[in-house]
Amino acid sequence: MTSGRRKIAVIGAGNVGATCAFVLAQMKVADIVLLDIFEGFAKGKALDMSQNSNVLNYDGTITGTADYNDIAGSDVVVVTS
Repeated sequence: MTSGRRKIAVIGAGNVGATCAFVLAQMKVADIVLLDIFEGFAKGKALDMSQNSNVLNYDGTITGTADYNDIAGSDVVVVTS
C-alpha cells in the first residue's frame, strides 16, 4: 500500500463481504483487499467496485485476491465467510 492510508481486508467476497467492502469504499476510510478462496470471484467484485470508485469519489484501491499474503499488514480484518 503506497497511499499511506489504512488497509482493511475483507475475507469472503459473497453478498455480505462485497457489501461490507462497498460500504467501506463509500466511507472512504481505507484501501480495501477483498479475499475469497475463488480468486476470479474476488477479483471480479473488486473490479466492479473499482469501476464505481469515481461515482463514490473514492480515491483508494480495491483489490481482489485468493492469496492470504495480500492481506498482510492490514489494520483491520473483517471475516464474513
